[in-house]
Amino acid sequence: MLVKTFSAAVNGLEVTTVRIEVSITRGVQYHLTGLGDEAVRESRDRITAALQNNGYKFPVADVTVNMAPADLRKEGSGFDLPLAIGILAGNDNMQCEMLADYMLVGELGLDGKLQPVRGALPIAIRARAEKFKGLIVPKQNVREAAVVNQLDVYGMETLTEVIDFLNGSTQFEPMRIDTRREFYEHQTKFELDFADVRGQESVKRALEVAAAGGHNLIMIGPPGSGKSMMAKRLPGILPPLSLAESLETTQIHSVAGKLGRNMSLISQRPFRSPHHTISQVALVGGGTNPQPGEISLAHNGVLFADELTEFSKQTLEVLRQPLEDRKISISRAKYSVEFPASFMFVASCNPCPCGYYGDPTHHCVCTPGQIQRYLGKISGPLLDRIDIQCEITPVPFNDISKAQPGEPSAAIRERVIKARQVQENRFKNVHGVYCNAQMSERMIHEYAEPDEAGINLLRMAMERLKLSARAYNRILKVARTIADLEGTPHVQSHHLAEAIGYRNLDRGDWAERGV
Repeated sequence: MLVKTFSAAVNGLEVTTVRIEVSITRGVQYHLTGLGDEAVRESRDRITAALQNNGYKFPVADVTVNMAPADLRKEGSGFDLPLAIGILAGNDNMQCEMLADYMLVGELGLDGKLQPVRGALPIAIRARAEKFKGLIVPKQNVREAAVVNQLDVYGMETLTEVIDFLNGSTQFEPMRIDTRREFYEHQTKFELDFADVRGQESVKRALEVAAAGGHNLIMIGPPGSGKSMMAKRLPGILPPLSLAESLETTQIHSVAGKLGRNMSLISQRPFRSPHHTISQVALVGGGTNPQPGEISLAHNGVLFADELTEFSKQTLEVLRQPLEDRKISISRAKYSVEFPASFMFVASCNPCPCGYYGDPTHHCVCTPGQIQRYLGKISGPLLDRIDIQCEITPVPFNDISKAQPGEPSAAIRERVIKARQVQENRFKNVHGVYCNAQMSERMIHEYAEPDEAGINLLRMAMERLKLSARAYNRILKVARTIADLEGTPHVQSHHLAEAIGYRNLDRGDWAERGV
């Protein structure tokens, strides 16, 4: 007897429908074809035990299983459930009239309980696109998959429940989620707030400008000056995610298996802070089974590199292309996948090996050469992609001891949202450009061209402060954002003056000052 069940294979963010064909004839062999990996090949042992522990027997016959398309590699344990159902139906242990209407996915425990799988959300999107009536997933994945409307999603706990449902002997209600209500309910709930930060007004201003224009930022300062504290509060002032952005971000985390239990949509911008010992593969993605890396998990959010100079230089260099293209293409011998990687890059580091260069309360023991070699770990091409370079000094005791809290994140966020709305209107007819940080050379000349006084100021800054040529366009982009925050249609001299102040590392004499 020939029976067909349906499942799905996830490759990167792409999902392919898999048709599982089970043929049972006289004999004693078990044949599995269709490029299944080790986890798929081991499924027979899990299925056999699960059937026996739930009152069924694995058929004593010649069982041939084909997973079509046969030339597509199938990975993971999520095929256990459709394989088990196909074998039971082929052996006349259950009805098969409803099998063509439902896509099945789930790992089987030896006791027959369904275990969660990765990629339930993109699988649900594929099931709807293929016009399936419903999708059956493990209970732990049901809220994640139920985000997709116009599709009945059922969360099952055991193999027996799936059999009873497909036989029509037990009725189950599909999971229903009010996606919009849940999404907007959690958008503004942040644990960390800028009101907790005392002093550092200039740095908070730099972070506001960075958030308003989507600019990459690096903070340089001695230990204990508040670099990490402020970076962790950055998501609280970024514009809220749109539903489309949230769905895209949730898919990436679903494929990576990073969604929490009973979680549906990610409603806040992700904040990823990998340790400086991270490998290149963990940062950009890949591996034997292609998985998104930290830069993709930070998509539509913030990637924070604390202690940037402690990262491997080879690891940092792989960031250059994603920062420019806002996507990462990973090609290996057996696969080629592409993950989105549109993130805001924020970094922090000490100014020198001892950490106290520029600190008024400590004496720096480093020579100018040591400082230059230390900061030289950050390559010019990578630094070229960072618009705002912010120098931080420790907060004086008088500011720390103030009882009055700082400006709350909600107030800063309102200004940032208004500035982003101005940019959205400006770039509404330009594909792929949503904020000032993404402007091309032509757009800079069109939207951020300074007047004559501004050009003279830029010329003076380039000459006196020994600014590098690459700083020119960065200054104009940041100045355009500062003007948007102020609600000014044209870039003026004071906007440029503030933007010039955010180019500390481009100064030719930076390492010699104060030593």
